[in-house]
Amino acid sequence: MKSTSISAASATGTTWQSIAEHCLADIGQGDTPANLGFLYVTEPLAAQLSSLLAYLRENTGIADWIGSVGSGICCTGREIYDEPAAAVMLATLPDNSYRLIPPGIDSMTDMITANRNWFAEQGVHFGIVHGDPRNSHVQQIIESLSAELNPGFLVGGLSSANDAMNQLQIAGDPCQDGLSGVLMSSGIPVISGLTQGCTPLEKKHTVTHCERNILAELDGRPALDVFREDIGEVLSKDLSKVAGYIFAGLPVSGSDTGDYLVRNLVGIDPDQKLLAIGDYVEEGDSIMFCRRDGETAREDMLRMLHDLGNRAAGKIRGGVYYTCLGRGRHQFGENSEELRMIQDELGDFPLVGFFANGEISHNRLYGYTGVLTLFL
Repeated sequence: MKSTSISAASATGTTWQSIAEHCLADIGQGDTPANLGFLYVTEPLAAQLSSLLAYLRENTGIADWIGSVGSGICCTGREIYDEPAAAVMLATLPDNSYRLIPPGIDSMTDMITANRNWFAEQGVHFGIVHGDPRNSHVQQIIESLSAELNPGFLVGGLSSANDAMNQLQIAGDPCQDGLSGVLMSSGIPVISGLTQGCTPLEKKHTVTHCERNILAELDGRPALDVFREDIGEVLSKDLSKVAGYIFAGLPVSGSDTGDYLVRNLVGIDPDQKLLAIGDYVEEGDSIMFCRRDGETAREDMLRMLHDLGNRAAGKIRGGVYYTCLGRGRHQFGENSEELRMIQDELGDFPLVGFFANGEISHNRLYGYTGVLTLFL
């Protein structure tokens, strides 16, 4: 059986050809041919994705590729934005240890049906997936796929191009819509961690009256009154300042780590004292409010990295990192500080990923988080 080996490279340039050539010149493929490729590109390269992928397939001999377009891409110790760039990772995985997930519900269902015996024989409970933020059912698809793997742990992110035409994934070939990626057998050891980019305020509340995503009452009181008390007198005097700083947090039921989903505030009605958030809620749900806090985000990132470092015990072969487009340069600084933290804490190893429009961990879609997965 082949053991897992991984190599990666990234490059910028003026043409897709020069970027591809630089990546392949730097990457090195070792003694055993790789059988799975990862490709992440910035939006300026999206229009040439098909040509770039065809070139990589021809020159590596790798038929199976997954990946996505991002507002920025991640590589070892480096973040790249706003210019044509690609991050490429080649993985040599054991025979019969993975299956690509095709886009589209019908195709995914057919793949699952055809591979049920393989799921059981190989102990398949892990997948790397990419999704389309325009698909309103993507959360349900994530939950359904995880349930099919009984239970499944998924990691990944939603593509994050500004132009809707560039919201592309790769599952063999470039594709759009739905969810796609790869499922891996238990013979490929991985560990994963999640870090939050926001800090909960002190109080947790119960939704006592709501309609879809509109909060009318919390703890039996007008939702906006509760919100004002939580955020403090200074911010409550000018609610226009809360955008991009204060968010809703939805605690994850059953989490033993205090995990929560961060959702945007999308509207405030001062007259009727209503709040609208970027997710549906039901009466009886718990909710809290959070603030973006760069220093606390850095501390939580270090917590995750220390935990993964202890679990890995120095055996890291490679990794993938999916982080929110609101993190990176917007939260940690312009000089690739977020990716440098990973390198400083865990060392040099092949790593690729991208800045996503929503991050996937386990069976949920998150926001303002970073999801790091290591191959051991």
